[in-house]
Amino acid sequence: MARSIYIFNTHDLPHRAGEMREYQLDLKIPEPVGVDLLSVKPGEVIEVDLRLQSVDEGVLATARVMATATGECTRCLKPITWPIDENFTELYYYELATGKRGSKSKSGKEEEIDLEEDDLRFMVGDDIDLEPAIRDAVILNLAVNPLCTEDCPGLEEKQGQSWAYLSAEQEQTPADQRWAALKDFPLKN
Repeated sequence: MARSIYIFNTHDLPHRAGEMREYQLDLKIPEPVGVDLLSVKPGEVIEVDLRLQSVDEGVLATARVMATATGECTRCLKPITWPIDENFTELYYYELATGKRGSKSKSGKEEEIDLEEDDLRFMVGDDIDLEPAIRDAVILNLAVNPLCTEDCPGLEEKQGQSWAYLSAEQEQTPADQRWAALKDFPLKN
């Protein structure tokens, strides 16, 4: 099985608190990252400016994620591009040699980490998995209902053409035939 492009080896980073290394990664993704309407497509590149710092508990990863998502406007279905520029900070805890996950206090005794284990990220040897953090950074930066412009009028109901391309003579609100009889009804004020 091929190694994931999101796995990063921290072998160059000493396990002494305060050590730091910076990396620039260009990840050519094999599968879409995002949601159905708007995502970074397979084959596109996600740029990651990564800073790794050794801390007592593990490795602190701070990164800037940059990419371009493509998709469709939710009103008129025109293709759109969405720039992504997001930061994340994630702490990856060391896995102890005994197989137990935890941190060592200054006295050398093991303490259990009191947070939910599902919410924590752990290193596997010298490897850290950047995929969840990168996916979160991309997905949380995307619009729920992406629009090509803020005032996108959408599609015309009967012909399916965009309102923006229809002539000014065409009525933008089609008359409801159920109310046609009341069209000429005299109103008194």
